[in-house]
Amino acid sequence: MQLIQQNPDLSAYLAADDVIDHHHPLVRETAARLARGVDDSYAYARAAYEYVRDAIPHSADSGDPRVTWRASDVLEKGTGICHAKAHALAALLRAEDIPTALCYQRLSHDAGAGWCVHGLVAVRLRGAWHRQDCRGNKPGVDAQFSLDGERLAWIPDPKAGEADYPALHDAPHPAVLDALRGAPDRPYLWEHLPDALPA
Repeated sequence: MQLIQQNPDLSAYLAADDVIDHHHPLVRETAARLARGVDDSYAYARAAYEYVRDAIPHSADSGDPRVTWRASDVLEKGTGICHAKAHALAALLRAEDIPTALCYQRLSHDAGAGWCVHGLVAVRLRGAWHRQDCRGNKPGVDAQFSLDGERLAWIPDPKAGEADYPALHDAPHPAVLDALRGAPDRPYLWEHLPDALPA
């Protein structure tokens, strides 16, 4: 699949905002800690990815009802769904000047009833974009950091109505962000996440 950079200005994928708040002290402190002892941007990107994937449980896996969406809140509370974890990883990567985009997939629910939009990131390293999925591994899911072929949590099945969205966003998609901001808890969020992104 050909990834499509939505904003031609690469600096947009380094920006901080209210969601990817890499100017926040906790984000800066976490980035500095992860950067210690690594040799280059590639090693840092892997360390940040593995930290978010492994040290911050996906709230559905852990049963945590709290909803986070701001990167610093994800790091502080140590929980989030895929979108929130993608925001945290984007912040940590951008904090160390690695261009990072948000991207999405349409997947069927685990139970096979309906669809949901799944969030991941793409990093710009070695002159190209590479998608990474930091949602967290579990039985049946083995996502890994890779610049040599994708190792994502899931490969969409078009016959089942699933899809990869090729767009690389410099900010969270409004439909996703509205659902996160408006949810009082994760069970409510599960019922109100978009099942597709508008064209």
